Amino acid sequence: MEFPKVDEVYKLLSEKLESWIEGGITLLPNIVVAFLIAILFGIIAKVVGNVVGKLMRRNFESRQIAGLLTSIIKSIILVAGIFIALDFVGLKGTVTSLLAGAGIVGLAIGFAFQDMTENFIAGVAMGIRKPFEIGDVIEAEGVFGNVKEINLRNTLVETFYGQLEVIPNKILFRNILTNYSTLGYRRIEVPVGISYADDIEQAAKVITDAMNDKDYVIKKDETAVYAESFGDSSINLLLWFWIRYPGEPGFMVVRHDAINTVKTVLEDNDILIPFPIRTLDFNAKGGDKLNAMINQKEERGTSKADSTSTQTTSDKKAGNDSDQPDEE
Repeated sequence: MEFPKVDEVYKLLSEKLESWIEGGITLLPNIVVAFLIAILFGIIAKVVGNVVGKLMRRNFESRQIAGLLTSIIKSIILVAGIFIALDFVGLKGTVTSLLAGAGIVGLAIGFAFQDMTENFIAGVAMGIRKPFEIGDVIEAEGVFGNVKEINLRNTLVETFYGQLEVIPNKILFRNILTNYSTLGYRRIEVPVGISYADDIEQAAKVITDAMNDKDYVIKKDETAVYAESFGDSSINLLLWFWIRYPGEPGFMVVRHDAINTVKTVLEDNDILIPFPIRTLDFNAKGGDKLNAMINQKEERGTSKADSTSTQTTSDKKAGNDSDQPDEE
């Protein structure tokens, strides 16, 4: 086995080093410019990040969303600067490879963390659209309470039962969400029944007047009582009125006072809130009532008792007559 001569190896290495040095010297200005470009884009990213960060914190309740969007913008500027610097040096193939690799990695991460990614995107979208803010009263998917915190992946809601519910952002983004704080008012409905003998219009008037005297009732011209249906024992009415919501007094306090007011005003005006009443008919056509049947049964029983008593008296009399000896 023959080994290459030392002089030939040294010559080959020297030529390679000389070519690299010559190439480095040739590219030195471009490398310096590339570094300057990267530094310039770094400064631009920092300045833009500070400005955008202040704007994001003003517009977004969640500092996490504001920080994320600011970081994304800064990263985009930095990556753009790096790619321009590499292209300026002449490493176009490296730029293309990096872009292709980033695309493949992003696709793989998206499939691997699909649920997390969906919640993340939904959180960013809700942060931009703002369907609710911290402190709002919302209802969604059976959860009803105050928004305490908005994160990138989920939203924390404190229910009126004193429990903290963690709701994934995709659920709030996909499904129907009710925000009770947007308009600032809410309608309360109170059902009540009056007897068939009372006047519906009179009951509606006294209830409406009593409710409009309450300070918590707003839109007093829309306070109304409607006849809803015929009940088994009553005419069913429905009281409508508006309150500020959220606000003071609270919803439960207002509804309690409204029910108490309706009961009091109906009693003061001699309007009956009836108990359940049942009328039982026992004939096939519903013509005979229970009291009539009881009276008939009592009459029949009395007649039968009188007949039995008369017959007994006759039997006794006949028996007495038979006991006497025959007269000769």
